[in-house]
Amino acid sequence: MNRWTSHGYRTNAPYVPELGAAVFGLLNPRAVERILDVGCGEGSLTERIAAAGASVLGIDTSEEMVSDAKARGLDARLIDAEHLPFDREFDAVFSNAALHWVRDHDAMLAGVHRALKPGGRFVAEFGGHGNIAAIQVAIRSVLARHGWETAIHRFYATPGEYSARLHAHGFTVKEIDLIPRPTALPTGIRGWLQTFECATLDRIPEHEREAFIREVEDLLKEEVCDSQGNWTAHYVRLRFLATSNA
Repeated sequence: MNRWTSHGYRTNAPYVPELGAAVFGLLNPRAVERILDVGCGEGSLTERIAAAGASVLGIDTSEEMVSDAKARGLDARLIDAEHLPFDREFDAVFSNAALHWVRDHDAMLAGVHRALKPGGRFVAEFGGHGNIAAIQVAIRSVLARHGWETAIHRFYATPGEYSARLHAHGFTVKEIDLIPRPTALPTGIRGWLQTFECATLDRIPEHEREAFIREVEDLLKEEVCDSQGNWTAHYVRLRFLATSNA
């Protein structure tokens, strides 16, 4: 079950759409274009694409996020990125901070290629190799100590790894970069865990969830919290522009 909510994002991770400015600039949407936004969330960047004059469709796997995107007046649908039903409909496919959650990237990339018109652009940014490394180690350590299930799936690739995958699915890579991005957490690691580790928390007995959060906090405090109590996640992003071969 996808329990991500617009309220959780607004409270604990407002930086997600805010830091999408660079990849939005790389997309450079134009008024004549039809664009697909994969993992649109509550539609902040989808709305910016529409404001540029493009015709845009946002898709997400969270019913609440899709509902909130529709409330903005956007065309948004509940569709999984691994099962895209489109055929040569779009001039560009766009995604920000979503693709690291995709389990089957081959299925997703095949669907993106099929959705694009020949020569269409695929522009995306998501977690890259080394992303939130300290946080992941702390989570896995606490889970292992208690014998709880392993952490939820994330996929963080190097530029070389993802370039090869893009090429294999019929794309020409125009640019691809790994970008370190230390990011302040407005509600600390606690708020981050409650937003991005909700599926992990669901696997832990309810009466032990608070202990999990406290133990992760204790492990990370020296590494990612300063003397004033400000928490920083060591994000690393993979950003690319690729075009679909005919």
